[in-house]
Amino acid sequence: MKAVRFHEYGDADVLRYEDVALPVPGAGEVRIRVAATSFNPVDAGIRGGGLQGPFPVTLPHTPGIDVAGTVDALGDGVDAVAVGDEVVGFLPMIGDGAAAEYVIAPAEVLTAAPSSVPLADAAALPLVGLTAWQALFELGELTAGQRVLITGAGGAVGAYAVQLAKNAGAYVIATASPRSAERVRAAGADEVLDHTATDVVDAVTQPVDLLLNLAPIEPSQLAEQAALVRSGGAVVNTTVWMQAPSDEERQVRGVNVFVRSDAKQLAGLVAAIDRGELHIDISRRIQLEDLPAFHAEVAAGAVSGKVVVLAPTAWRT
Repeated sequence: MKAVRFHEYGDADVLRYEDVALPVPGAGEVRIRVAATSFNPVDAGIRGGGLQGPFPVTLPHTPGIDVAGTVDALGDGVDAVAVGDEVVGFLPMIGDGAAAEYVIAPAEVLTAAPSSVPLADAAALPLVGLTAWQALFELGELTAGQRVLITGAGGAVGAYAVQLAKNAGAYVIATASPRSAERVRAAGADEVLDHTATDVVDAVTQPVDLLLNLAPIEPSQLAEQAALVRSGGAVVNTTVWMQAPSDEERQVRGVNVFVRSDAKQLAGLVAAIDRGELHIDISRRIQLEDLPAFHAEVAAGAVSGKVVVLAPTAWRT
């Protein structure tokens, strides 16, 4: 089969589109014929070698932690899915990923793919959808009637966070650049602040119950914004290089997001998509063979939104 792999850590030019042996599922695993994976910033971080501590992958390594595809073969003991099932999942971070024609996945991380969208498009959901859900509801404890400030809402996670918060009955204030403001507004934000022209702290005139930070801002900026959170509220942060600020005196919790695979939560997101309550946001689709060039494009800073990586057309249904 064809796959994109890197045999050493480094810049985008270490990625190779090459022939790889067809993998065989072990006990509790399935083989998936890949329709698509997606690009996540962590893919570039792992490839560059800067995340060897938390994600010690074995070289050569195939990136791609999101997968949408069709079950092709079953390992021993698998009865929750069947050959021919269309599935979606968030793969283990340190295993070989889905930037390939086939991938091995633990059966327990998979759920049925949404029926209302093309199978390949479902690859845009798992990591970012689960990040948004866990940040808002597990860590942020967001409930109906509360006010949430989502900074960096124009990114891939933000597209889901705005929709999920609004669907939960929250009042959503979102920051976005002019390039993504209309998309964020269409996702349901009640207020959209242009962070490139507006001081967010000055623009938010009433306290919020939850601050969800998705933006690569300075720790000092996040600390200033945390002052907008009411007593008893929370600051939830997805940028791993800094800790979310807390305030014991005001009982404001500061927590960082470390997303995990959860098939039950993912099934809930899929159901919301099929009900028309949640919309998959894709900015671009590329072919698997173009993934190395795309990594270089990301490094140059010219990419925004969620990008889906399509498996070779000869193997897609």
